[in-house]
Amino acid sequence: MRIPPEKNETLPVSVCMIAGAEEERISRSLAAVKDWVAEIHVVINDDVCDRTEAIAIDLGAHVHRESWKGHIDQKNSAAAKGTQPWILALDADEVVSDALRDEIQSLFRSPDRLEKNAAWCFPRTTEVCGRFIKHGDWYPDRQTRLWRKGSAKWGGVNPHDKLVVQGTVGRLRGDLLHHGVLSLNQQLAKIPSYTDQFVVDRMAKGRRATWLDLSFRPCWTFFRGYFLRLGFLDGWQGFYVARMNAFTALTRYAKLRAAREKQ
Repeated sequence: MRIPPEKNETLPVSVCMIAGAEEERISRSLAAVKDWVAEIHVVINDDVCDRTEAIAIDLGAHVHRESWKGHIDQKNSAAAKGTQPWILALDADEVVSDALRDEIQSLFRSPDRLEKNAAWCFPRTTEVCGRFIKHGDWYPDRQTRLWRKGSAKWGGVNPHDKLVVQGTVGRLRGDLLHHGVLSLNQQLAKIPSYTDQFVVDRMAKGRRATWLDLSFRPCWTFFRGYFLRLGFLDGWQGFYVARMNAFTALTRYAKLRAAREKQ
Protein backbone atom coordinates (compact mmCIF):
# COMPACT_ATOMS: atom_id res chain seq x y z
CA MET A 1 0.00 0.00 0.00
CA ARG A 2 1.44 3.34 -1.06
CA ILE A 3 1.66 5.98 1.68
CA PRO A 4 0.31 9.43 0.69
CA PRO A 5 3.03 12.09 0.58
CA GLU A 6 3.22 14.86 3.14
CA LYS A 7 2.75 18.43 1.91
CA ASN A 8 6.48 19.11 1.47
CA GLU A 9 7.45 15.65 0.30
CA THR A 10 8.78 15.10 -3.21
CA LEU A 11 6.04 13.75 -5.47
CA PRO A 12 6.56 10.78 -7.84
CA VAL A 13 6.35 13.12 -10.83
CA SER A 14 8.70 13.70 -13.79
CA VAL A 15 8.53 17.21 -15.23
CA CYS A 16 9.21 16.93 -18.97
CA MET A 17 9.88 20.05 -21.03
CA ILE A 18 11.11 21.02 -24.47
CA ALA A 19 12.96 24.28 -25.03
CA GLY A 20 14.69 26.42 -27.59
CA ALA A 21 16.64 29.53 -26.64
CA GLU A 22 14.75 30.29 -23.42
CA GLU A 23 17.32 31.82 -21.08
CA GLU A 24 14.89 34.67 -20.27
CA ARG A 25 12.02 32.45 -19.13
CA ILE A 26 13.04 28.90 -18.25
CA SER A 27 14.38 29.66 -14.76
CA ARG A 28 10.98 30.89 -13.56
CA SER A 29 9.30 27.75 -14.86
CA LEU A 30 11.77 25.28 -13.35
CA ALA A 31 12.10 27.11 -10.04
CA ALA A 32 8.36 26.72 -9.46
CA VAL A 33 8.56 22.89 -9.53
CA LYS A 34 12.09 21.83 -8.58
CA ASP A 35 11.40 21.50 -4.84
CA TRP A 36 8.41 19.15 -5.04
CA VAL A 37 8.89 16.85 -8.06
CA ALA A 38 11.20 13.83 -8.22
CA GLU A 39 12.99 14.81 -11.43
CA ILE A 40 13.07 17.25 -14.32
CA HIS A 41 13.98 16.43 -17.92
CA VAL A 42 14.52 19.21 -20.48
CA VAL A 43 15.03 18.45 -24.17
CA ILE A 44 16.85 21.39 -25.75
CA ASN A 45 17.26 21.97 -29.47
CA ASP A 46 20.79 21.08 -30.48
CA ASP A 47 21.36 24.48 -32.12
CA VAL A 48 20.66 26.50 -28.96
CA CYS A 49 23.72 28.50 -27.93
CA ASP A 50 22.46 30.79 -25.16
CA ARG A 51 22.43 30.01 -21.39
CA THR A 52 19.29 27.84 -21.44
CA GLU A 53 21.19 24.61 -20.80
CA ALA A 54 23.32 26.04 -17.99
CA ILE A 55 20.28 27.52 -16.24
CA ALA A 56 18.37 24.25 -16.46
CA ILE A 57 21.31 22.27 -15.04
CA ASP A 58 21.72 24.76 -12.19
CA LEU A 59 18.08 24.16 -11.27
CA GLY A 60 18.56 20.40 -11.14
CA ALA A 61 17.29 19.37 -14.56
CA HIS A 62 18.60 16.52 -16.70
CA VAL A 63 19.32 18.17 -20.05
CA HIS A 64 19.17 16.32 -23.37
CA ARG A 65 20.35 17.88 -26.65
CA GLU A 66 18.32 16.79 -29.68
CA SER A 67 17.65 18.04 -33.20
CA TRP A 68 14.25 19.62 -33.74
CA LYS A 69 11.66 17.05 -34.82
CA GLY A 70 8.51 19.15 -34.62
CA HIS A 71 6.43 19.90 -31.52
CA ILE A 72 4.73 16.52 -31.30
CA ASP A 73 7.75 14.25 -31.71
CA GLN A 74 9.90 16.51 -29.54
CA LYS A 75 7.37 16.44 -26.70
CA ASN A 76 6.96 12.67 -26.96
CA SER A 77 10.73 12.33 -26.77
CA ALA A 78 10.81 14.44 -23.60
CA ALA A 79 7.95 12.50 -21.99
CA ALA A 80 9.65 9.17 -22.75
CA LYS A 81 12.59 10.22 -20.57
CA GLY A 82 10.50 10.46 -17.42
CA THR A 83 11.09 7.59 -14.99
CA GLN A 84 8.38 8.42 -12.43
CA PRO A 85 4.81 7.01 -12.31
CA TRP A 86 3.37 10.41 -13.31
CA ILE A 87 4.41 12.92 -15.98
CA LEU A 88 3.89 16.69 -15.81
CA ALA A 89 4.53 18.42 -19.14
CA LEU A 90 5.42 22.10 -19.14
CA ASP A 91 6.65 24.62 -21.68
CA ALA A 92 9.53 26.93 -20.82
CA ASP A 93 7.17 29.92 -20.73
CA GLU A 94 4.71 28.29 -18.30
CA VAL A 95 4.76 28.51 -14.51
CA VAL A 96 2.81 26.36 -12.06
CA SER A 97 0.98 28.82 -9.78
CA ASP A 98 1.01 28.37 -6.02
CA ALA A 99 -2.66 27.43 -6.14
CA LEU A 100 -2.08 24.75 -8.77
CA ARG A 101 0.96 23.40 -6.90
CA ASP A 102 -1.06 23.08 -3.68
CA GLU A 103 -3.87 21.37 -5.56
CA ILE A 104 -1.53 18.84 -7.18
CA GLN A 105 0.12 18.10 -3.83
CA SER A 106 -3.30 17.61 -2.25
CA LEU A 107 -4.23 15.27 -5.10
CA PHE A 108 -1.24 13.04 -4.40
CA ARG A 109 -2.15 12.91 -0.73
CA SER A 110 -5.43 11.25 -1.83
CA PRO A 111 -4.30 8.18 -3.83
CA ASP A 112 -7.85 6.92 -4.34
CA ARG A 113 -8.83 10.19 -6.00
CA LEU A 114 -5.59 10.43 -7.97
CA GLU A 115 -5.96 6.98 -9.51
CA LYS A 116 -9.56 7.57 -10.62
CA ASN A 117 -8.28 9.27 -13.78
CA ALA A 118 -5.54 8.56 -16.27
CA ALA A 119 -4.79 12.27 -16.60
CA TRP A 120 -5.64 15.67 -15.15
CA CYS A 121 -6.25 19.03 -16.82
CA PHE A 122 -6.23 22.57 -15.47
CA PRO A 123 -6.90 26.09 -16.78
CA ARG A 124 -4.15 28.19 -18.33
CA THR A 125 -4.14 31.97 -18.16
CA THR A 126 -1.96 33.97 -20.57
CA GLU A 127 -0.24 37.23 -19.65
CA VAL A 128 -0.74 40.07 -22.14
CA CYS A 129 1.08 43.34 -21.47
CA GLY A 130 1.16 42.86 -17.72
CA ARG A 131 -2.33 41.38 -17.28
CA PHE A 132 -3.36 37.74 -17.05
CA ILE A 133 -6.37 37.12 -19.28
CA LYS A 134 -9.21 35.53 -17.29
CA HIS A 135 -12.10 35.78 -19.75
CA GLY A 136 -12.82 35.65 -23.48
CA ASP A 137 -11.64 33.02 -25.97
CA TRP A 138 -8.26 32.63 -24.24
CA TYR A 139 -9.63 31.39 -20.91
CA PRO A 140 -9.93 28.87 -19.34
CA ASP A 141 -7.85 27.29 -22.18
CA ARG A 142 -7.73 23.97 -20.30
CA GLN A 143 -4.52 22.00 -20.74
CA THR A 144 -4.13 18.28 -20.04
CA ARG A 145 -0.57 18.11 -18.74
CA LEU A 146 -0.49 15.66 -15.82
CA TRP A 147 -0.87 11.98 -16.67
CA ARG A 148 -0.01 8.48 -15.54
CA LYS A 149 3.06 7.31 -17.42
CA GLY A 150 2.09 5.11 -20.38
CA SER A 151 -1.52 6.30 -20.54
CA ALA A 152 -1.10 9.24 -22.93
CA LYS A 153 0.87 10.41 -25.94
CA TRP A 154 1.21 13.69 -27.80
CA GLY A 155 -0.72 13.87 -31.07
CA GLY A 156 -2.54 16.49 -33.14
CA VAL A 157 -1.13 18.52 -36.03
CA ASN A 158 2.08 20.58 -35.70
CA PRO A 159 2.40 23.12 -34.24
CA HIS A 160 -0.90 22.51 -32.39
CA ASP A 161 -0.03 19.45 -30.35
CA LYS A 162 -2.68 17.75 -28.22
CA LEU A 163 -2.36 15.08 -25.55
CA VAL A 164 -4.23 11.93 -26.52
CA VAL A 165 -5.26 10.11 -23.33
CA GLN A 166 -6.30 6.50 -22.91
CA GLY A 167 -8.78 6.85 -20.06
CA THR A 168 -10.66 9.57 -18.23
CA VAL A 169 -9.39 13.09 -17.57
CA GLY A 170 -10.01 14.79 -14.23
CA ARG A 171 -10.24 18.54 -13.72
CA LEU A 172 -8.24 20.77 -11.41
CA ARG A 173 -8.98 24.45 -10.75
CA GLY A 174 -5.59 26.09 -10.16
CA ASP A 175 -4.15 28.16 -13.01
CA LEU A 176 -1.09 27.41 -15.11
CA LEU A 177 0.52 30.82 -15.72
CA HIS A 178 1.49 31.35 -19.36
CA HIS A 179 4.06 34.04 -20.11
CA GLY A 180 3.82 33.38 -23.83
CA VAL A 181 3.27 36.93 -25.10
CA LEU A 182 6.53 38.81 -24.58
CA SER A 183 5.34 41.64 -26.81
CA LEU A 184 2.50 42.44 -29.18
CA ASN A 185 4.96 42.25 -32.08
CA GLN A 186 5.83 38.70 -31.08
CA GLN A 187 2.15 37.72 -30.92
CA LEU A 188 1.40 39.30 -34.30
CA ALA A 189 4.37 37.47 -35.82
CA LYS A 190 2.64 34.16 -35.06
CA ILE A 191 -0.36 34.93 -37.27
CA PRO A 192 1.27 34.15 -40.66
CA SER A 193 2.44 30.65 -39.68
CA TYR A 194 -0.80 29.75 -37.89
CA THR A 195 -2.99 30.95 -40.74
CA ASP A 196 -0.79 29.24 -43.34
CA GLN A 197 -1.18 25.92 -41.49
CA PHE A 198 -4.95 26.47 -41.42
CA VAL A 199 -4.97 26.86 -45.19
CA VAL A 200 -2.91 23.69 -45.70
CA ASP A 201 -5.26 21.67 -43.49
CA ARG A 202 -8.44 22.99 -45.09
CA MET A 203 -7.11 22.59 -48.62
CA ALA A 204 -6.28 18.95 -47.86
CA LYS A 205 -9.88 18.43 -46.70
CA GLY A 206 -11.36 20.14 -49.78
CA ARG A 207 -12.79 23.06 -47.81
CA ARG A 208 -13.62 26.42 -49.40
CA ALA A 209 -14.03 29.93 -48.01
CA THR A 210 -17.41 31.52 -48.74
CA TRP A 211 -18.44 35.15 -48.46
CA LEU A 212 -20.24 34.13 -45.28
CA ASP A 213 -16.94 32.94 -43.84
CA LEU A 214 -15.26 36.21 -44.74
CA SER A 215 -18.02 38.47 -43.43
CA PHE A 216 -19.65 36.60 -40.56
CA ARG A 217 -16.89 34.60 -38.88
CA PRO A 218 -14.66 37.56 -37.88
CA CYS A 219 -17.64 39.47 -36.46
CA TRP A 220 -18.89 36.44 -34.59
CA THR A 221 -15.40 35.73 -33.22
CA PHE A 222 -15.18 39.23 -31.75
CA PHE A 223 -18.75 39.21 -30.39
CA ARG A 224 -18.32 35.79 -28.79
CA GLY A 225 -14.98 36.58 -27.15
CA TYR A 226 -15.63 40.16 -26.05
CA PHE A 227 -19.27 40.03 -25.04
CA LEU A 228 -20.53 36.45 -24.59
CA ARG A 229 -17.33 35.26 -22.87
CA LEU A 230 -16.87 38.54 -20.97
CA GLY A 231 -13.60 39.61 -22.56
CA PHE A 232 -14.49 43.23 -21.71
CA LEU A 233 -13.68 42.42 -18.06
CA ASP A 234 -9.99 42.12 -19.01
CA GLY A 235 -9.58 45.81 -19.80
CA TRP A 236 -7.93 47.03 -22.98
CA GLN A 237 -5.96 43.79 -23.18
CA GLY A 238 -9.23 41.86 -23.41
CA PHE A 239 -10.42 44.14 -26.19
CA TYR A 240 -7.15 43.67 -28.06
CA VAL A 241 -7.28 39.88 -27.78
CA ALA A 242 -10.85 39.81 -29.11
CA ARG A 243 -9.96 42.09 -32.04
CA MET A 244 -6.81 40.13 -32.83
CA ASN A 245 -8.75 36.85 -32.82
CA ALA A 246 -11.27 38.40 -35.21
CA PHE A 247 -8.48 39.58 -37.53
CA THR A 248 -6.88 36.13 -37.41
CA ALA A 249 -10.21 34.54 -38.39
CA LEU A 250 -10.53 36.94 -41.32
CA THR A 251 -6.95 36.26 -42.42
CA ARG A 252 -7.46 32.48 -42.31
CA TYR A 253 -10.42 32.53 -44.65
CA ALA A 254 -9.04 35.27 -46.90
CA LYS A 255 -5.90 33.15 -47.41
CA LEU A 256 -8.00 30.06 -48.04
CA ARG A 257 -10.10 31.94 -50.60
CA ALA A 258 -6.99 33.26 -52.34
CA ALA A 259 -5.42 29.78 -52.40
CA ARG A 260 -8.54 28.26 -53.94
CA GLU A 261 -8.76 30.93 -56.62
CA LYS A 262 -5.09 30.49 -57.46
CA GLN A 263 -5.59 26.75 -57.71
